[in-house]
Amino acid sequence: MPSPLRSLLRGAFLASLAAPLTAQLPVAEFAARRDSLVRALPDGVILALGAPEPVPDYVPFRQHPYLFYFTGFTEPGSALVIVKKGTERRDLLFVQGRDPAREVWTGARLGVAGVRPRLGLEGRDAANLSTVLDSLLAIHRTLHVLGDIGSRMTERSLHDQFIDGLRTANPKIEVVDARREANRLRGRKSPAELERIRIASELSAQGHLAAFAAVQPGVAEFTLQAIAEATWRQAGGDGPAYGSIVGSGPNATTLHYNRSERVAQAGEVIVLDMATSYDGYAADITRTVPVSGRFSPAQREIYEVVLGAQVAAERQIRLGGPARAMTDSATAVLRNGLARLGLIESPEETYDCGTAQQPRTCPQLQLFYMHGLGHGIGLVVHDPEQYTLTGTFGIGSAFTIEPGIYVRENLLTILPDTPGNRRLTAKIGPAVARYANIGVRIEDDYLVTPAGVERVSAAVPREIEGIEALLAKPRPPLDSAVIDRYRTLKTGRTPPM
Repeated sequence: MPSPLRSLLRGAFLASLAAPLTAQLPVAEFAARRDSLVRALPDGVILALGAPEPVPDYVPFRQHPYLFYFTGFTEPGSALVIVKKGTERRDLLFVQGRDPAREVWTGARLGVAGVRPRLGLEGRDAANLSTVLDSLLAIHRTLHVLGDIGSRMTERSLHDQFIDGLRTANPKIEVVDARREANRLRGRKSPAELERIRIASELSAQGHLAAFAAVQPGVAEFTLQAIAEATWRQAGGDGPAYGSIVGSGPNATTLHYNRSERVAQAGEVIVLDMATSYDGYAADITRTVPVSGRFSPAQREIYEVVLGAQVAAERQIRLGGPARAMTDSATAVLRNGLARLGLIESPEETYDCGTAQQPRTCPQLQLFYMHGLGHGIGLVVHDPEQYTLTGTFGIGSAFTIEPGIYVRENLLTILPDTPGNRRLTAKIGPAVARYANIGVRIEDDYLVTPAGVERVSAAVPREIEGIEALLAKPRPPLDSAVIDRYRTLKTGRTPPM
């Protein structure tokens, strides 16, 4: 693996070459992806819908991952249409036309004429998308769709609404969800994609290390977040790959805490779950560190169980091996560790998690570990191809391993009131009190390549000794005025101490 400094410079250099409208990946790679998709689907019309124009507060635009994956195009209001009939095929990219008045505000558009020289596709005006689709669907009765479809939300997505309109205009068509086939392709990354994830992980690691240097009692969660995000942005990262999670004390036991409002106190741990993306490809790194510089005995005991689970999972990664073995190994370590610490009665014991009307039981493990072991990474931080339960590892797999233990202070007060749970509370109550408000998560990024398995986030130490050695270095003095200004601005929302 290249040195962190060399990787940082490489990432910054590559970022400086970024084209404003299209991805840096070769046009031929996007064409090969479309070829693979066409081979995987029967005859018909394939439609990949892009992301709409952002809401009017000018948030940065992010293309829909399916459209980006098959075209590399990064402007809003676009769509890819592929017509397949036997060996005949036509690929069309619908884009917004040039608009000098609009471009004063949002920058130059590629325009219809620019599509073929830049992307190797036939360009069409997005204003004509519905008309062209209606004419195609009068001949080809099957529509394979990629986008935000089948929404389970109360309000249907814009993509769903667009497909509803096509169904109304073409009542005889069959609409088929093509995401499964596309996800299989996205699940095996090319060498160029793996390199982008590798760079994203290396840049993210630099952000973590910079934040480590500021950890001390009295530091604000938002300060650590700002340090990490500024570090990787200056080095060429796209920006946060997801909402950064910086949780100290009781916030460390909230899985997706993202308010970053609290001030870390002596004797606590702080969970740092934050990463950048590079050229559209996301990393995802989590570390848990002691605010005072050294883990307490109780914190160390929890941490060692979580680290042991991650290492056990790593040992199951091998080319062609079942991903399920990774989950089973980590789960066994967590169950045995929690039982040894007195937080559960035994590795296989359950508790009453249902209601009086619908009684049921759940593993006691889920009281302290309630999420999956990991997920794919790629164009989104939770890439759709998962590796924790099914399938096998292959060249091009990119995923995380992120076991955790979260001991919420109020855990025993929110359990359903049953005889079994009262017995459980009496038995594990002392252990819950000992470990209350300790949340530990460790997450790394892994790539499977012809050379083997890479843990590309290894630049951030995860062993207790390595973390404590970094935190033992002199800390810069805290600027208490920052906290005072924050509290003044947040009148009525003073961060809890």
